[in-house]
Amino acid sequence: MLRIKNCRNNERGATLVEFAIGVTVFATAMFAVMEFGRALWVHNALTDAARRGARYATLHTQADAGSVKNVVVYGNPEGSGQPMLNNLSTGIVNVDYDNFGLNDGTVSVSIDEYQFQFVIPIFGTSITMPSYKTTLTAESAGLLPANV
Repeated sequence: MLRIKNCRNNERGATLVEFAIGVTVFATAMFAVMEFGRALWVHNALTDAARRGARYATLHTQADAGSVKNVVVYGNPEGSGQPMLNNLSTGIVNVDYDNFGLNDGTVSVSIDEYQFQFVIPIFGTSITMPSYKTTLTAESAGLLPANV
C-alpha cells in the first residue's frame, strides 16, 4: 500500500502540466483558424472591391480615375464615409485605361500592397496580401451609336 501512495505523490503535478499543454495547443489552433477566416474574408472583400471599381468604370465612361478609386475604397464615387476595409486607401488602388471609350478598349483596376493586420500576432503583426486586379472591356450600356 505504501508503494502506491508514493507513486501518486510523484505524479501530483502531471495533470496540471497536461492541461497546460492541451489548452495551449487548443488555443493556438482556435486563434489560427480565426485569423485564417479573417484573412479569407479580407481576400474576398478586396477581390470584390476591384471588381466593383472596374464595373463602375465600364458603366460610367466619363468617370475619372479618382471617382473609380473612391468606389473601390468607399463604395461611392464621392469618397464619403468609412473605407470598406481597414488600411484600404486610394493610394494603393491603380486605375489603367487602355484605348477606353464607348464600346472600345479596357479598364483595369488593381489593389496592390494591402497590409493585412493580425488581431492576434501569432505570425507577426501584418502580411502583404497579393495584388488584386480586374480588367473589363468597355461596353455600350444600352447606348445606340448614331450610324445604326
